[in-house]
Amino acid sequence: MTAMAGRQPEHFLWAMQGDVAVIRLNRPERKNPLTFESYKELRDTFRALPEATDVKAVVFASNAGNFCSGGDVHDIIGALLEQDMRGLLAFTRLTGDLVKAMRACPQPIVAAVDGICVGAGAMIALASDLRLGTSQTKTAFLFSRVGLAGCDMGACALLPRVIGQGRAAELLFTGRSMSADEGERWGFFNRLVAAEALEQEALTLAARLAEGPSFANMMTKTMLNQEWSMSVDQAIEAEAQAQAICMQTADFRRAYDAFIAKRKPIFEGD
Repeated sequence: MTAMAGRQPEHFLWAMQGDVAVIRLNRPERKNPLTFESYKELRDTFRALPEATDVKAVVFASNAGNFCSGGDVHDIIGALLEQDMRGLLAFTRLTGDLVKAMRACPQPIVAAVDGICVGAGAMIALASDLRLGTSQTKTAFLFSRVGLAGCDMGACALLPRVIGQGRAAELLFTGRSMSADEGERWGFFNRLVAAEALEQEALTLAARLAEGPSFANMMTKTMLNQEWSMSVDQAIEAEAQAQAICMQTADFRRAYDAFIAKRKPIFEGD
């Protein structure tokens, strides 16, 4: 089955490239801002992905040279000024739920980040498992520049783990842009590629992951997330149990049989 059940979503674009789902925001004239509706639809899509057996990996792509300009100033920020505390908390929980859904879905997510990647858009990139950027990419967690705290959508938990506490503190306190070179040097981007090659590079990487053992990929993603809150001894034991489970899969047998036959294994995810 597919997470979109054969239909095109209303508030972003969805396409399948083999086993890889490609998602992109579709308001290029405004550098692809998020709205209340796109937050909800993206959250629900990622929540559905555990049941999407035909989706082995996801690319969150840019559109017309930009990734995402964050929450729409007119459609979201203006409306939030009219909300009471109950309404504000419902919204901030919604935005956090998108990050939770991305982290909980079993498929690896590759963000293909070009141009503007700020605010909630930077958090979508951060919540992805792998990130490719271009020399034109400008990433900013600019919450402080609109009078808000840097602790938005899990930024204070996720960003220090990716780029380090001091660097994260600088970006979250100041809201300044992180250049593409800084992003690569600090480990935010796995690598930088030419803008014209960005999406194909992301698709190639995602396709390579999709060809791998998808059950084992799910286990890798799960353990990468869960082990943050474990001691080293707890993590070693958890990995022993996870690996023993993976050794019961048919893909483990397929890899062995392929090695004996001197051929490349064809994994099926079971």
